[in-house]
Amino acid sequence: MPGASSGLPGGTEPPAAAGAGGPQDDPADRERAAELRSDAPGRAQPQHGPAAAPAAGGGEAPPPPPAWTVAAPSGLPRGTEPGQAAGAGVPHGDPAEPCPGAPERAQPQPAVAATGVGAAATVPRQKDGTPRPRSAWGGTAGPGPDALPDFLDHPDAAVAADAAAVENLLRCWIREARIRRPDGPAGTLLRIPLPASGAALLVAVRHWSLAGWHRFGPARLAGAPVTAPAVDAVTLAALLAREGTRTAPANGHGSADLVARVADSARRTAEFIADRRHRPAAPARIGVDRFLTAEQSLLLGHPLQPDPKSREGLSEAEARLYSPELHGSFPLHWFAADPAVLATDSAWTERGRPVSAAQLLCRLAPGIPLPEGTTPLPLHPWQARDLLQRPAVTALRDAGLLHDLGPYGAPWYPTSSVRTVHRPGAPAMLKLSLGLRITNSRRENLRKELHRGVEVHRLLRTGLAEQWQATHPGFDIVRDPAWVAVDSPDGTPVPGLDALLRHNPFRSGDDAVCVAALTAPRPWPGRTTMSSRLAEIVTALAAATGHTTSAVAAEWFLRYLDHVVLPVLAFDALAGIALESHQQNTLVLLDPAGWPIGGRYRDNQGYYFRESHRAELEHRLPGIGSASDTFVSDAVTDERFAYYLGINNVLGLIGAFGSQRLADERVLLAAFRRFLGKAAGLGPLPAKLLDSPTLRCKANLLTRLGGLDELVGPVDTQSVYVTIANPLHD
Repeated sequence: MPGASSGLPGGTEPPAAAGAGGPQDDPADRERAAELRSDAPGRAQPQHGPAAAPAAGGGEAPPPPPAWTVAAPSGLPRGTEPGQAAGAGVPHGDPAEPCPGAPERAQPQPAVAATGVGAAATVPRQKDGTPRPRSAWGGTAGPGPDALPDFLDHPDAAVAADAAAVENLLRCWIREARIRRPDGPAGTLLRIPLPASGAALLVAVRHWSLAGWHRFGPARLAGAPVTAPAVDAVTLAALLAREGTRTAPANGHGSADLVARVADSARRTAEFIADRRHRPAAPARIGVDRFLTAEQSLLLGHPLQPDPKSREGLSEAEARLYSPELHGSFPLHWFAADPAVLATDSAWTERGRPVSAAQLLCRLAPGIPLPEGTTPLPLHPWQARDLLQRPAVTALRDAGLLHDLGPYGAPWYPTSSVRTVHRPGAPAMLKLSLGLRITNSRRENLRKELHRGVEVHRLLRTGLAEQWQATHPGFDIVRDPAWVAVDSPDGTPVPGLDALLRHNPFRSGDDAVCVAALTAPRPWPGRTTMSSRLAEIVTALAAATGHTTSAVAAEWFLRYLDHVVLPVLAFDALAGIALESHQQNTLVLLDPAGWPIGGRYRDNQGYYFRESHRAELEHRLPGIGSASDTFVSDAVTDERFAYYLGINNVLGLIGAFGSQRLADERVLLAAFRRFLGKAAGLGPLPAKLLDSPTLRCKANLLTRLGGLDELVGPVDTQSVYVTIANPLHD
């Protein structure tokens, strides 16, 4: 591998030159990208080395932030765009050359014969992934990304938050309305027609992502005076809502609802950014637990959600307590349920002995004053306040079947989902019901989801987990083996009281990070700019190993595929179960240097039992699916699996690498193609991702405009899906 460029410290690279948001193009790197796609026998495998990289999170301070004056587009006729020029560049460095410091990567394994899945299928036709300039590219290069200020780094947190919201809305609309990229370098204007308003937007493209993780400058109305302000997030939401209501499912309140939620999300994001800039390091009580620190680091939310931080109904005082982004913590509110109305199940065991949910809860709230014979029920304080106003709960209290015990015990800490709470050292996390609308759903547990969590735990204990982990020992499912809830005297579930007990597998030193938090920009101590944990890791590894950032990023990505993605594919091939493994449900385990060494999946909602595997699963666990409603047609399973694992997770990770200028997305797409070719025997997804010219993709903006709740109704109609071009297909 080449060393550092002349005059630069080892492991650093010269600044990127012009190109659509990417590092400088280098013909030699095009050849190296081709090598990465081939089975080059001379490629050395990574070895353990004596010089470990420093703990991720270091690195030099960035250059001073740019000036915050951005001129409106000028010198152009109204409604026109500048000429188009050269496209995205390829980073320096050899992504095919390994970096030291982590174990040898695993190779994809075919499904075991005992599952009924045969030997590995024929590898699908490989897409060579060779970067090809588009025929329309021409003209002179425009300004590089460094010439365009990144408004996420604006000193005013409100401006930074509004910029983030605008970019989210633009990314959503470009994907869901199939807006094509403009030909040209970074800084080229993208024209977005708004026919319902008789207008158009002009947006400077900082980075165009093949995976959809674009970066933009401010948006302006075409033809507006040069002195006119940029379009803010609320205005943009209103404009896009008018366009989207022509195609979204009918809902009379969709437009107003979207605008209100975007405003709420942007306001809360501004508070999160301001608070984290003021105290970028986690408080000591949180910082000692690496899992919790990571869970509370997701400030901006998913970049393809229109309103990722909206929490309507939460007061300012409540937000300080209940927001993970503000390092919130609070004691739980407790009810006690009479045996006549208690609903519960548990497959939790310790040393082979069964442990009931009631026993676990008493251990989590030692000394709680329970009325005789009752079982404690943990509640989120916001939910408890809301429940006390509901007639069904009032009736149970009046009948002496439900008792309000009030707040009790040591504080718990909200994780990235807000409603799941964690306490360092506790044997269980608690997934609580919370009636707030967060992203696309009100987050009250459904009874079938509680059954599903226990059912999956029992299924894994039939020997399935051992069979799966024989070839993938570093990956597991975080188990949800117990729950408590309340039924009315006639046996009808009382909504809003259901709570799930989740196994806590993480010790304080375990570096387990959900991919959404890993890739999200955030403030760091001593910095004026935002950076993601992923960027900090890659930068630190490059400095420690002397390799280029792009080479380290490619190697990191390959290890992620082996340690996280491969086991998920293998589980589908083995059991006929697809996991809803989007970035917030997927945890990557990191070694002290920051390399991926394993993973975890968490979510009692997100399982798709293939209808084609019903007989095998029924044989393993009689009665499976009867209460959990988890069997889904193979066609719907394939569509959702391709979205959650393929688009949201892996392509999203590729987009993060590209948009943060850590690697060329084309190189990583080529690596992903090669990986999928080797994994062709692991269920239908690899071939689908390789050979389908288009993919079905969840449309979060149109889902919001349609007023749909992802947790309500049949699985195939809970969200709006659109067809997008498959960037893996040549």
